[in-house]
Amino acid sequence: MADPSFPSKGRTDQVLVEEKGFARIVTLNRARQLNALSAPMIQELFRLLTEYEEDPKVKLLIMKGKGRAFCAGGDVAAVVNSIAKDDWTVGGHYFWTEFTVNYIIATYSKPQVSILNGIVMGGGAGVSVHGRFRVATENSVFAMPETALGLFPDIGASYFLSRLPGYFGEYVGLTGVRLDGAEMLACGLATHFVTSSKLGMLEDSLVKADTSDHFAVCTIIDQFSQEVPVKEGSAFNRLEIIDKCFSKRTVEEIIQALEQEAETAADEWIKAALQSLKKASPMSLKISLRSIREGRLQRVGTCLIREYRMICHVLRKEVSKDFFEGCRAILVDKDRNPKWEPSRLEQIDDQMVDRYFSKVDNWPDLKLPTRRNTPILSRSKL
Repeated sequence: MADPSFPSKGRTDQVLVEEKGFARIVTLNRARQLNALSAPMIQELFRLLTEYEEDPKVKLLIMKGKGRAFCAGGDVAAVVNSIAKDDWTVGGHYFWTEFTVNYIIATYSKPQVSILNGIVMGGGAGVSVHGRFRVATENSVFAMPETALGLFPDIGASYFLSRLPGYFGEYVGLTGVRLDGAEMLACGLATHFVTSSKLGMLEDSLVKADTSDHFAVCTIIDQFSQEVPVKEGSAFNRLEIIDKCFSKRTVEEIIQALEQEAETAADEWIKAALQSLKKASPMSLKISLRSIREGRLQRVGTCLIREYRMICHVLRKEVSKDFFEGCRAILVDKDRNPKWEPSRLEQIDDQMVDRYFSKVDNWPDLKLPTRRNTPILSRSKL
């Protein structure tokens, strides 16, 4: 079967490029949609990343977003609408190209500096967290909200979430909790924290540096970066409790452990976590936990190949239609009252979960491009 990636349809003004010396500044340009990644944007990022890696006149990539978001995720509403008009393979093409872009960024030989001055969610994390440098600011808001949408943390999230301290990744991936810039820096999702007032000076210094040396780029960012304390009420200050609860083998045991903690502790984050878990799609929680656990022992390419299988099964509605119901409730009708099916965790058995991790009938596994020095470059950049 042929490669299911989308064919390129020419350039788009949804991604802007500035050429400054040996640097290329790539700006996601759908501000009204919070820079949600459309199919043309993903195609253009694939083209640019591939072209720049081979171009000796390009030494550094700076990626940022227009407006108040870096990128709020993939344009899943458009994907669902396209599937409704055609068939699930439209989504299969979309995610094939997106996951390929994630892999190229994760194994990129040249430094990428992502300026995360705003919302970073879902697919936005895929085009930034896999990169070498992630600069958070006081405006940063990070989340992986997929379980509330009937999906699971994809775009290689099972790789980077599983490498956060302790079981913080399970907490972030299952609850969809929002993290600020200080929390992103503390847990490793961001490599630096720079106040937004200094971003212009940082960009100018990076452009003038004329280097692709990762250590030199890091030294430049260090000059503008600062340590910021995590707020006292942050769940990151409660890692001991998070590890105790989110290290449990099943989602049911995680919820039970949190409920026991809630009886003796008045921490608001515990109540919020329980509320999020109980509102989320039960199927999403089950497959998300297994995915993150498997990610702990896998490299980024293997994670993306497995997640691609999972997303195809989601799109084919073979076990559950929760993703489409979540999109209806959250993005279309906006009644925020999805009717999950199965509706309870205890209705889901291991065989149902296994289906999401099995090979997709009559559809190829994700084939990632061959990369130079992959064993070195595909190690965690967290």
